[in-house]
Amino acid sequence: VLIDTFNYIRTTQLKYTTKEAAILAAAQRLRPVFLTTATTILGLMPLAAGVSVNLVGQSVVQGGIVGSFWIDLASAIVYGLLFSTILTLVITPALLVLPSELGILFNKYIKRPWQRTRRGDALDTTGEA
Repeated sequence: VLIDTFNYIRTTQLKYTTKEAAILAAAQRLRPVFLTTATTILGLMPLAAGVSVNLVGQSVVQGGIVGSFWIDLASAIVYGLLFSTILTLVITPALLVLPSELGILFNKYIKRPWQRTRRGDALDTTGEA
């Protein structure tokens, strides 16, 4: 959804540079990503801590047999969500900006000297001004 938002901003609002569009897209997606991550992590924390709720017997057990089966799965989901949140909000916008930044660097340091020689603006190598 972040990449789709980035592409939508780039096509509809031409006043933004690639960096600005990536920042705006990440800012627009910040709240939904944080809310889904937070609710899932908070919902899984009792299970990751080994707390088991028995609805039939109306009891809460810490470290019971049933809860111990799900500790590894709940912990994997919690850490995976934390990692994917960082990927979504930091790494993905950085990778969206990377091609345009590489193009700017290419034009600045590699392509520009070649363009000068094609136009006849070759640098004077004799040292005479």
